[in-house]
Amino acid sequence: MAVAHRLWVLAGYVLLLLLAGCQARIHKLTLKNETRSSVDLNNFGFFANGTLDVKLLSLSIPEKLVNYSLNPVGFSLSRSRVNGVLSYTAEEPEICPLIVTNVANKEPVILFLIDINTLSVNVRAFGDQDNLLIAKPKTEAPKGQRKTRDVIATPVNASKVASEKDSGDKVATKPNDKPVENQQTDQKAKDELEGKLASEDKKAEENEFLLGKTKQLTLALDKVDDSYNFSFHLIVGELAEGLYSLKFHYCKNRMPGPKHPYSFTVEVTETNPGGYLSAAEIPLSRLYIGMAGVFFTAALVWVYTLMKHRYSVFKIHWLMAALAFTKAISLVFHSINYHFINTEGHPIEGWAVMYYITHLLKGALLFITLALIGTGWAFVKYILSDKEKKIFMIVIPLQVLANVAYIIIESTEEGSSEYYLWKEILFLVDLICCGAILFPVVWSIRHLQEASSTDGKAAMNLEKLKLFRHYYVMIVCYIYFTRIIAILLKVTMPFQWQWCYEFLVEVSTLIFFVLTGYKFRPASNNPYLQLPQDEEDVEMDEVVTESGALEGITNVKKTSNGRDRQKESTL
Repeated sequence: MAVAHRLWVLAGYVLLLLLAGCQARIHKLTLKNETRSSVDLNNFGFFANGTLDVKLLSLSIPEKLVNYSLNPVGFSLSRSRVNGVLSYTAEEPEICPLIVTNVANKEPVILFLIDINTLSVNVRAFGDQDNLLIAKPKTEAPKGQRKTRDVIATPVNASKVASEKDSGDKVATKPNDKPVENQQTDQKAKDELEGKLASEDKKAEENEFLLGKTKQLTLALDKVDDSYNFSFHLIVGELAEGLYSLKFHYCKNRMPGPKHPYSFTVEVTETNPGGYLSAAEIPLSRLYIGMAGVFFTAALVWVYTLMKHRYSVFKIHWLMAALAFTKAISLVFHSINYHFINTEGHPIEGWAVMYYITHLLKGALLFITLALIGTGWAFVKYILSDKEKKIFMIVIPLQVLANVAYIIIESTEEGSSEYYLWKEILFLVDLICCGAILFPVVWSIRHLQEASSTDGKAAMNLEKLKLFRHYYVMIVCYIYFTRIIAILLKVTMPFQWQWCYEFLVEVSTLIFFVLTGYKFRPASNNPYLQLPQDEEDVEMDEVVTESGALEGITNVKKTSNGRDRQKESTL
């Protein structure tokens, strides 16, 4: 238990540490001394009129060690119908995508090849394009443009000097004025004016290119202090909507031999009409709040059942009620989290913290409850065996680790190197936990099979054995639908219907909760409650029955929960 406590403390620390850098749909990724040949920046489902803004703030690459004409560096933007399946790289994965000259199908692909020798970005478009690209093109006389900007800025500076001179005269004539405040105000106004002029100048330099007609073009690449930068804005057309994957490629590191490190900082912002969510995520806020209402209603019905049969209720029944309420609250915070991501582009930290806390509690309660039911704890016994305790010592820390991995995945940019590591850890740990909770059920079934043939109570034990077999099948189906079928559905569904993956998971969870509550409900016909509660009662029943002198005397028996008294007449 000390190990589990330390893991919970570690989970809380990681939660608070990572939320500070969570950017959600407004991404900013910084990589230093990276050696991967390909970096997955993001996957996003665009509807018509969706926008993609990419700003390469700084790129530092070795200039003399690599021939970038043969091994280019740059970005690729490709559309795929399902997540993780790229149209132009699936056929020849050993070839760098930036040197592809054509595509086998009509899926749109856009390549941005960075040429540091000519300070330009060569854009190549393939497939059926209906996208509009807005960027600053490469001009033949960039020096002239700089002079023009300087000339435009000169009268502004002159007017500011004149105004400052006038303000200085006023200060000389009015000694009560505060020159420091005037200087701060003038500097603030100067900065605002320069910012407006810079943005207007940038907009004036940017041109629009319809990629359906313009298959090749050249953009400007700026160099500042040995680092390169450029930006572009893309508007998705009606015929080009779909799931897009944005990647950064450094083709030289794909070749055998020493790896060349590079560093870059990039900002990526994606939007759809009406918000920042991807096409598959738009319905999730309404889905989660609706399912929260359903789970909350089910929890209320369960509490009503417990109050109605209060004399047959065990502690684990209330644990099941706590799980249902925690699940409902977690879904509420999840819905609120997606709402703010859609409107603000990033989650509000307070709501995100509440969601992650309830998600941690829900995950721990789920596996603890399932394992306790599988061992038969509180129904027919109150002491766990050593091997059952070992299962809990394995499942609880692994669940904490799985939830920490989930929080890291949600709070880490997709392009970072640790993102996929934690994703694999989450998948592996989740499968281990799902397999571990099956062991107590299997042990209980084996024990009941042996007991049904030896203790003379075959009918009761066979009834309980049937119940445990049903429970085993329920757990296997729950794991199968939420871990396998749901993932296959996500991969095969069109991009705008991938939210059905989450719908299937929530509906499967609801059905599993309802069936588990029905099978182990506190009622007189429950096979658990038909069994004696402890061995002392069994021995007393046998003694009273065998003694003929006590015939006709009524034995009053008190159950282990201390609230239900049953009268049993001896033979």
